[in-house]
Amino acid sequence: MATIDNDKLAVLIDADNAPSSIIHELLAEVSRYGTASIKRAYGDWTTSNLKNWKDVLHKMAIQPIQQFSYTSGKNSTDSALIIDAMDLLHSGNLDGFCIVSSDSDFTRLATRIREDGLLVYGFGERKTPDPFVAACDKFIFVEILKPEGSGETKSENSLDKIEPFEPMVRNAINATAKDNGWAALSAIGSMLVKNSPSFDPRNYGCQKLGELIRKQNYLEVKETPVGDGSSNVHIHIRLKTSIKKNTSK
Repeated sequence: MATIDNDKLAVLIDADNAPSSIIHELLAEVSRYGTASIKRAYGDWTTSNLKNWKDVLHKMAIQPIQQFSYTSGKNSTDSALIIDAMDLLHSGNLDGFCIVSSDSDFTRLATRIREDGLLVYGFGERKTPDPFVAACDKFIFVEILKPEGSGETKSENSLDKIEPFEPMVRNAINATAKDNGWAALSAIGSMLVKNSPSFDPRNYGCQKLGELIRKQNYLEVKETPVGDGSSNVHIHIRLKTSIKKNTSK
Protein backbone atom coordinates (compact mmCIF):
# COMPACT_ATOMS: atom_id res chain seq x y z
CA MET A 1 0.00 0.00 0.00
CA ALA A 2 1.42 3.38 -0.98
CA THR A 3 1.92 5.88 1.78
CA ILE A 4 3.10 9.47 2.05
CA ASP A 5 6.26 9.94 4.07
CA ASN A 6 5.01 13.13 5.74
CA ASP A 7 1.64 11.73 6.82
CA LYS A 8 0.85 12.90 10.34
CA LEU A 9 0.26 9.90 12.58
CA ALA A 10 -0.93 9.43 16.15
CA VAL A 11 0.86 6.59 17.94
CA LEU A 12 -1.40 5.30 20.72
CA ILE A 13 0.11 2.58 22.92
CA ASP A 14 -1.78 0.22 25.19
CA ALA A 15 1.08 -0.11 27.68
CA ASP A 16 -0.75 -2.88 29.53
CA ASN A 17 -0.72 -4.99 26.39
CA ALA A 18 2.42 -4.09 24.43
CA PRO A 19 6.14 -4.82 24.92
CA SER A 20 8.41 -1.94 25.85
CA SER A 21 11.56 -3.78 24.78
CA ILE A 22 11.14 -2.97 21.08
CA ILE A 23 9.86 0.61 21.31
CA HIS A 24 12.94 1.99 19.50
CA GLU A 25 12.41 -0.41 16.62
CA LEU A 26 8.65 0.19 16.65
CA LEU A 27 8.98 3.95 16.29
CA ALA A 28 11.55 3.43 13.52
CA GLU A 29 8.95 1.27 11.77
CA VAL A 30 6.31 3.99 12.22
CA SER A 31 8.64 6.45 10.47
CA ARG A 32 8.36 4.33 7.32
CA TYR A 33 4.70 5.32 7.05
CA GLY A 34 4.76 8.91 8.27
CA THR A 35 5.65 11.24 11.12
CA ALA A 36 4.66 10.39 14.69
CA SER A 37 3.09 13.77 15.51
CA ILE A 38 1.49 12.38 18.68
CA LYS A 39 2.94 9.65 20.91
CA ARG A 40 0.93 8.54 23.93
CA ALA A 41 1.08 5.49 26.20
CA TYR A 42 -1.90 4.52 28.35
CA GLY A 43 -1.83 2.69 31.66
CA ASP A 44 -1.91 2.91 35.42
CA TRP A 45 1.51 4.38 36.05
CA THR A 46 1.10 4.13 39.83
CA THR A 47 1.62 0.37 39.65
CA SER A 48 4.88 -1.55 39.29
CA ASN A 49 3.57 -3.48 36.30
CA LEU A 50 4.67 -0.77 33.89
CA LYS A 51 8.16 -0.24 35.28
CA ASN A 52 9.83 -1.18 32.00
CA TRP A 53 7.69 1.31 30.12
CA LYS A 54 8.55 4.07 32.59
CA ASP A 55 12.22 3.65 31.73
CA VAL A 56 11.68 4.49 28.04
CA LEU A 57 8.89 7.09 28.05
CA HIS A 58 11.03 10.20 28.42
CA LYS A 59 13.83 8.89 26.20
CA MET A 60 11.39 8.42 23.34
CA ALA A 61 9.28 11.53 24.09
CA ILE A 62 6.15 9.47 24.71
CA GLN A 63 3.47 11.14 26.81
CA PRO A 64 2.17 8.88 29.60
CA ILE A 65 -1.59 9.03 30.07
CA GLN A 66 -2.66 8.03 33.56
CA GLN A 67 -5.70 5.82 33.87
CA PHE A 68 -6.49 4.29 37.25
CA SER A 69 -7.86 0.75 37.36
CA TYR A 70 -11.01 1.55 39.31
CA THR A 71 -12.60 -1.89 39.02
CA SER A 72 -10.93 -5.27 38.96
CA GLY A 73 -11.49 -7.08 35.68
CA LYS A 74 -12.40 -3.93 33.74
CA ASN A 75 -9.83 -2.52 31.32
CA SER A 76 -10.14 1.21 31.81
CA THR A 77 -6.93 1.75 29.84
CA ASP A 78 -8.68 0.61 26.65
CA SER A 79 -11.53 3.03 27.25
CA ALA A 80 -9.17 5.97 27.78
CA LEU A 81 -7.26 5.19 24.58
CA ILE A 82 -10.46 4.84 22.55
CA ILE A 83 -11.89 8.14 23.86
CA ASP A 84 -8.65 9.97 23.05
CA ALA A 85 -8.53 8.40 19.60
CA MET A 86 -12.04 9.63 18.80
CA ASP A 87 -11.20 13.13 20.00
CA LEU A 88 -8.10 13.13 17.78
CA LEU A 89 -10.09 11.76 14.85
CA HIS A 90 -12.60 14.58 15.11
CA SER A 91 -9.85 17.21 15.31
CA GLY A 92 -9.14 16.59 11.63
CA ASN A 93 -5.40 17.18 12.02
CA LEU A 94 -4.16 13.65 11.34
CA ASP A 95 -3.71 11.34 8.37
CA GLY A 96 -3.66 8.10 10.31
CA PHE A 97 -3.29 6.19 13.56
CA CYS A 98 -0.85 3.59 14.87
CA ILE A 99 -2.54 1.42 17.50
CA VAL A 100 -0.04 -0.57 19.53
CA SER A 101 -1.75 -3.48 21.26
CA SER A 102 -2.47 -7.20 20.97
CA ASP A 103 -6.00 -6.70 22.28
CA SER A 104 -9.09 -7.34 20.14
CA ASP A 105 -10.95 -4.59 22.02
CA PHE A 106 -9.60 -2.10 19.47
CA THR A 107 -11.22 -3.78 16.48
CA ARG A 108 -14.18 -1.43 16.32
CA LEU A 109 -11.94 1.60 16.87
CA ALA A 110 -9.84 0.62 13.86
CA THR A 111 -12.88 0.17 11.62
CA ARG A 112 -14.39 3.46 12.83
CA ILE A 113 -11.21 5.39 12.00
CA ARG A 114 -11.07 3.82 8.55
CA GLU A 115 -14.71 4.77 7.95
CA ASP A 116 -13.53 8.38 8.10
CA GLY A 117 -10.90 7.68 5.43
CA LEU A 118 -7.83 7.64 7.68
CA LEU A 119 -5.16 4.95 7.68
CA VAL A 120 -4.79 2.52 10.58
CA TYR A 121 -1.53 0.69 11.28
CA GLY A 122 -1.71 -1.97 13.96
CA PHE A 123 1.25 -3.26 15.95
CA GLY A 124 0.94 -6.34 18.10
CA GLU A 125 2.24 -9.79 18.89
CA ARG A 126 1.33 -12.80 16.77
CA LYS A 127 -1.23 -13.77 19.41
CA THR A 128 -3.33 -10.77 18.34
CA PRO A 129 -6.88 -11.93 17.47
CA ASP A 130 -7.69 -12.03 13.76
CA PRO A 131 -10.54 -9.46 13.88
CA PHE A 132 -8.20 -6.67 15.04
CA VAL A 133 -5.58 -7.63 12.46
CA ALA A 134 -8.17 -7.61 9.67
CA ALA A 135 -9.59 -4.26 10.82
CA CYS A 136 -6.31 -2.44 10.10
CA ASP A 137 -4.98 -1.23 6.75
CA LYS A 138 -1.69 -2.85 7.68
CA PHE A 139 -0.74 -4.89 10.74
CA ILE A 140 2.86 -5.46 11.80
CA PHE A 141 3.73 -8.35 14.08
CA VAL A 142 6.22 -6.90 16.55
CA GLU A 143 8.26 -10.12 16.62
CA ILE A 144 9.85 -9.12 13.31
CA LEU A 145 11.03 -5.86 14.89
CA LYS A 146 13.08 -7.54 17.60
CA PRO A 147 16.80 -6.99 16.99
CA GLU A 148 18.86 -10.05 16.15
CA GLY A 149 20.69 -11.44 19.14
CA SER A 150 18.22 -9.89 21.57
CA GLY A 151 17.84 -13.24 23.31
CA GLU A 152 14.05 -12.97 23.21
CA THR A 153 12.33 -16.19 22.20
CA LYS A 154 9.07 -16.66 20.39
CA SER A 155 6.34 -18.94 21.64
CA GLU A 156 6.11 -22.34 19.98
CA ASN A 157 2.93 -21.22 18.22
CA SER A 158 4.32 -17.84 17.13
CA LEU A 159 4.34 -18.83 13.45
CA ASP A 160 0.74 -20.03 13.41
CA LYS A 161 -0.45 -16.59 12.27
CA ILE A 162 1.77 -16.56 9.17
CA GLU A 163 -0.17 -17.51 6.07
CA PRO A 164 1.48 -19.72 3.42
CA PHE A 165 3.00 -17.38 0.86
CA GLU A 166 2.34 -19.31 -2.35
CA PRO A 167 -1.47 -19.15 -2.37
CA MET A 168 -1.32 -15.46 -1.45
CA VAL A 169 1.09 -14.45 -4.22
CA ARG A 170 -0.69 -16.61 -6.81
CA ASN A 171 -3.95 -14.83 -6.05
CA ALA A 172 -2.21 -11.44 -6.16
CA ILE A 173 -0.62 -12.16 -9.53
CA ASN A 174 -3.89 -13.45 -11.01
CA ALA A 175 -5.66 -10.30 -9.79
CA THR A 176 -3.11 -7.81 -11.16
CA ALA A 177 -1.55 -9.47 -14.23
CA LYS A 178 -1.96 -8.12 -17.74
CA ASP A 179 -3.14 -10.27 -20.61
CA ASN A 180 0.43 -11.50 -21.14
CA GLY A 181 0.56 -12.87 -17.60
CA TRP A 182 3.06 -10.33 -16.22
CA ALA A 183 2.23 -8.32 -13.09
CA ALA A 184 4.12 -5.37 -11.63
CA LEU A 185 5.87 -6.01 -8.32
CA SER A 186 4.35 -2.84 -6.83
CA ALA A 187 0.84 -3.95 -7.76
CA ILE A 188 1.45 -7.39 -6.28
CA GLY A 189 2.70 -5.85 -3.03
CA SER A 190 -0.37 -3.65 -2.74
CA MET A 191 -2.70 -6.57 -3.43
CA LEU A 192 -0.96 -8.77 -0.85
CA VAL A 193 -1.48 -6.19 1.91
CA LYS A 194 -5.02 -5.47 0.75
CA ASN A 195 -5.92 -9.16 1.01
CA SER A 196 -3.91 -9.79 4.19
CA PRO A 197 -3.11 -6.72 6.35
CA SER A 198 -0.46 -8.66 8.30
CA PHE A 199 1.53 -9.53 5.17
CA ASP A 200 5.18 -8.52 5.43
CA PRO A 201 8.15 -10.18 3.70
CA ARG A 202 9.96 -10.09 7.03
CA ASN A 203 7.50 -12.68 8.31
CA TYR A 204 9.18 -15.04 5.85
CA GLY A 205 12.77 -14.08 6.65
CA CYS A 206 13.24 -11.53 3.85
CA GLN A 207 13.70 -7.78 4.13
CA LYS A 208 12.10 -6.93 0.76
CA LEU A 209 9.29 -8.35 -1.32
CA GLY A 210 11.56 -8.68 -4.35
CA GLU A 211 13.95 -10.84 -2.34
CA LEU A 212 11.10 -13.09 -1.23
CA ILE A 213 9.73 -13.33 -4.77
CA ARG A 214 13.08 -14.41 -6.20
CA LYS A 215 13.20 -17.34 -3.78
CA GLN A 216 10.02 -18.87 -5.19
CA ASN A 217 10.84 -21.42 -7.92
CA TYR A 218 7.33 -21.20 -9.38
CA LEU A 219 7.74 -17.52 -10.28
CA GLU A 220 9.53 -15.84 -13.17
CA VAL A 221 11.03 -12.37 -12.69
CA LYS A 222 11.68 -9.80 -15.43
CA GLU A 223 13.55 -6.53 -14.96
CA THR A 224 13.40 -3.65 -17.45
CA PRO A 225 15.26 -0.31 -17.16
CA VAL A 226 13.19 2.67 -16.10
CA GLY A 227 14.77 4.69 -18.90
CA ASP A 228 15.68 7.79 -16.92
CA GLY A 229 19.41 7.15 -17.07
CA SER A 230 19.49 5.71 -13.57
CA SER A 231 20.06 2.12 -12.48
CA ASN A 232 16.41 1.76 -11.41
CA VAL A 233 14.36 -1.00 -12.97
CA HIS A 234 10.73 -2.01 -13.32
CA ILE A 235 10.15 -5.49 -11.88
CA HIS A 236 7.43 -7.77 -13.23
CA ILE A 237 6.48 -11.27 -12.15
CA ARG A 238 4.49 -14.09 -13.66
CA LEU A 239 3.76 -17.70 -12.81
CA LYS A 240 5.86 -20.40 -14.43
CA THR A 241 3.41 -22.67 -16.19
CA SER A 242 5.84 -25.58 -15.93
CA ILE A 243 5.84 -25.53 -12.13
CA LYS A 244 2.97 -27.30 -10.45
CA LYS A 245 1.27 -25.57 -7.54
CA ASN A 246 2.88 -26.22 -4.17
CA THR A 247 0.79 -25.31 -1.13
CA SER A 248 3.68 -25.46 1.34
CA LYS A 249 4.81 -22.25 3.08
